[in-house]
Amino acid sequence: MSSAKDVTDATFVDDVLNSSDTIMVDFWAEWCGPCKAVSPILDAIASEHSDKIKIVKLNVDDNPEMAMKYQITSIPAMKVFRGGEVVKTVIGAKPKPALEADLAEFLV
Repeated sequence: MSSAKDVTDATFVDDVLNSSDTIMVDFWAEWCGPCKAVSPILDAIASEHSDKIKIVKLNVDDNPEMAMKYQITSIPAMKVFRGGEVVKTVIGAKPKPALEADLAEFLV
């Protein structure tokens, strides 16, 4: 099980949009194999870079409002938020070095 905090349609504004932190939202679903594969990689990145980026998870099946709002059509999809705005989108499961490269600007 992931150590990332779960967010919902109801908590998204407070947990993500109103946060002063850089937050990556992992849009996922229970039935999604690639989502399960990328979860421990995201946990590792979150733990190694906890001072720079926070990672939270949003189950798209249980929270269709935010999935629709952010046009999630393929999962896993990860969106990085700063100041309530999407500043980066990463689609698909990738190995850790590739994800770290995608997130390099936030991990320095």
